[in-house]
Amino acid sequence: MTDQPTPESIMQVGMAFWPSKTLLSAVEIGVFTELAQGPQPLPRLRTSLGLHPRGARDFLDCLVALGFLRRSEDGYSNTPATDAFLDKQKPSYVGGLLEMANHRLYGAWGDLTEALRTGLPQNEASAGEGSPFVPLYADPARLRQFLVAMTSISRGSNMALAAKFPWAKYKTFADAGAAQGDLAVQIARANPHLSGAGFDLPEVGPIFEDYVRSHGVADRVRFIAGNFFEQPLPEADVILMGHILHDWGLDDKRTLIRKAYEALPEGGSFVVSESIIDDDRSTNAFGLMMSLNMLVETPAGFDYTGADCQRWMREAGFRETRVEHLTGPDSMVIGIR
Repeated sequence: MTDQPTPESIMQVGMAFWPSKTLLSAVEIGVFTELAQGPQPLPRLRTSLGLHPRGARDFLDCLVALGFLRRSEDGYSNTPATDAFLDKQKPSYVGGLLEMANHRLYGAWGDLTEALRTGLPQNEASAGEGSPFVPLYADPARLRQFLVAMTSISRGSNMALAAKFPWAKYKTFADAGAAQGDLAVQIARANPHLSGAGFDLPEVGPIFEDYVRSHGVADRVRFIAGNFFEQPLPEADVILMGHILHDWGLDDKRTLIRKAYEALPEGGSFVVSESIIDDDRSTNAFGLMMSLNMLVETPAGFDYTGADCQRWMREAGFRETRVEHLTGPDSMVIGIR
């Protein structure tokens, strides 16, 4: 007897938008933040969340079945994971990425087929607005949501990078494309001997400075305003780019790597961190889907393998390169000048 194929995995993936949208709507509605106050029975929770009676019970019980809520005689309550990571009042909140996914990415991914046929982005840029970063940075509320989302997706790898990289050999660092500033904060907190800077467009400055100040490292981490395509990168012993290179086409990737090389001293390091695709392009599904996300989000961006990035670094002049895993789907590629 041989194992007969079943459609189970096909159907799970094909209908995965059902559980995905259920969770995204729960984050949007504030289910987990409300339940962080304690268990609530159905009538009270339905009222506090503003839910219509028709769908409320099915919605909340679905969250129970999916493992995001618990239900007892006291009512509904968070699981340890949702209480820790999806309560908006906690510093460990990672729902920023889910909020952005709900408001922006979910709709754009609905047009993935069109993107695959045309090679064109399916967001704001599809309406002729050019780079999606232009409208994002022009709207303070959307910009803040985007930067918080970047913190959510990179927090784990930022902490791993702050711990795993050999920081004892260096004194200064600069994070190019610093966003809210979580990478700089995690590095500074884990390495008290370091001082550093976040480099990003001027609109990011107040958000970055608030975040750095709230984590108690403002005395060692400063903000530098600039455009990394129009200006040199800040000079430092270590230059970092976290979830940056994949936003851009190959020529721009090579430009940014060259700029990092030029800003480093002899022996300095360039660290690229993101969802690096495995060299065989067969196991890091998240990295490959992130590259599809760049297809629907950007005019030319794409993700890449560790071997790709090492080759581009060597072309720019880096004498040593290596790839090290960080956490989950994320790795760092290190180039030494």
